[in-house]
Amino acid sequence: MYAELKQVRAEMTGPGAEFEITRENVRGVPILTHRNAPRSLRDVWLDTAQFAEREYLVYEHQRWTYAEAHAEVASIASWLAEQGVTPGDRVAIAMRNYPEHMLLYWAITSMGAVVVGMNAWWVGPEMVYGIQDSQPKVVFADQERLDRLMEVRDQVPEPLLVGVRMNRPMPQVVSYEQVVRPHGGSLPEVDIDTDDDACIFYTSGTTGRPKGAQQTHRGCVNNIWNVLFGAASSAQVQIRLGKLTQADLEAMPIPVTLVTTPLFHVTAMNCGAQPCTVNGGKIVLMYKWDAAEALRLIEVERVTGMSGVPVMAREVLAHPDFHRRDTSSLLALAGGGAQVQPDLVAAIENGVPTARPGTGYGMTETCGIITSVAGDFFVDRPASAGPQCPTFDVEIRDLDGKPLPAGEVGEMVVRGAPVIRGYLNRPDATADTIRDGWLHTGDLARMDEDGFIYIVDRLKDMVLRGGENVYCAEVESAIFHHGGVAECTVFGVDDERLGEEVGACVVPKAGVELTADELRRHCAALIAKHKVPRYIWIRDEPLPRNANGKFLKRELRAQLSSEDAA
Repeated sequence: MYAELKQVRAEMTGPGAEFEITRENVRGVPILTHRNAPRSLRDVWLDTAQFAEREYLVYEHQRWTYAEAHAEVASIASWLAEQGVTPGDRVAIAMRNYPEHMLLYWAITSMGAVVVGMNAWWVGPEMVYGIQDSQPKVVFADQERLDRLMEVRDQVPEPLLVGVRMNRPMPQVVSYEQVVRPHGGSLPEVDIDTDDDACIFYTSGTTGRPKGAQQTHRGCVNNIWNVLFGAASSAQVQIRLGKLTQADLEAMPIPVTLVTTPLFHVTAMNCGAQPCTVNGGKIVLMYKWDAAEALRLIEVERVTGMSGVPVMAREVLAHPDFHRRDTSSLLALAGGGAQVQPDLVAAIENGVPTARPGTGYGMTETCGIITSVAGDFFVDRPASAGPQCPTFDVEIRDLDGKPLPAGEVGEMVVRGAPVIRGYLNRPDATADTIRDGWLHTGDLARMDEDGFIYIVDRLKDMVLRGGENVYCAEVESAIFHHGGVAECTVFGVDDERLGEEVGACVVPKAGVELTADELRRHCAALIAKHKVPRYIWIRDEPLPRNANGKFLKRELRAQLSSEDAA
């Protein structure tokens, strides 16, 4: 089976093949890239006009065909051009997973402007930081985000605000429904360089401030082609082994993807929605995650694939409605944003007769996946994240930066077309993370003799909560803004549902009395809800440190019990 996989991958990426890989020099770095992929996201979007009569977006009772979506995308882009938005300018999106989010993304990138994906969980100070850092000309926001922005509008007076799905008129806010949607017009004619910025997604930073990862058109398009390659290569191996025929492959239904995670992340946007769009598939959106609603949508919309953080698949399988709903349309049940536990791989394989388990390991900094694995290979090696995607060089290095042989554990570093151009306004962070073209992932990994990669641990001081990266320094910074805190340290606490929860150990200043609820309320005003510590320990004695004065987080975490936390 593994010999067939190696042969298929080589054939499918060789000269003249659909997924042919070539090496190009980009910004002085020799990178692997898909020769036949489109040059830009504009080209990707324009190519989907062929699916005009198919359904594209579904949200509650609302539906868009591809033809309707193309008309609305052109209207958005034309209106933005009249507001003076030109190629290279930035336009921010701050909203839930409404269909407008997808339409705005295609409109902005197709006119050569740059999407700024603002985390919908951000509170006022975080939104101010994101806007001041990225300097968008226009911000599209739903009612909840508009309300937050209005509270801090004096700090960010420049961007034009457009309200999406507003429940009331607001002064100095343009209505998307009344002004932008019916605007009409055509998509502006622009030339987009494949290495121009397409999108800026923010990823939490170890220094306490989110960093804007500059994803290029090349990077985003190559990620789409990597996702398509993963599915196509798996199918070809099944044909080679006699488990699938070409006729079976041609009879596969048009993909229907249930998007369950936020569109301001690569998991939903780059790895879920975009590949589905390229295939002319249907995207089903949810207002918020709910396992019962997900099962209803799978049945009603005949969903073929659902991908979210692993806990979502676990909750679908465990839900009382699971055996009462028709899930026979499901072909894939996948997880991303966190490691899929081996028991969940088995549960998917055995619990859904028509669906196969799958996962992808990746980062915001790689526009999506670095590795992927599904089906028989995932069932056989459930602890693996799969082999690398074809546009990546991958090395496992020791602490001195020397490549390690198969089986040895070290930091994984990668180089390739999907690697970001850098961090916006952060040359030091860029230089620290991307060295000589190699992205240092901060993850400890090993590679087996077949090229399958296993993520072992993290070098980064980070909590991975339900697929959301929560950097400890950012939470610590928020806690230290409280005048009564002398010392604090933040770390991950194991959680069965979310993988990890945020924990904090705090030492008050002499004579100050602190409560956990007081600290949570303080943090909630500064950072998004998912970053606020669920577990808080308040101590009288100083926190343990090493000889260099750094807090001994692992030792401290081992001493503390979640049952004793407030």
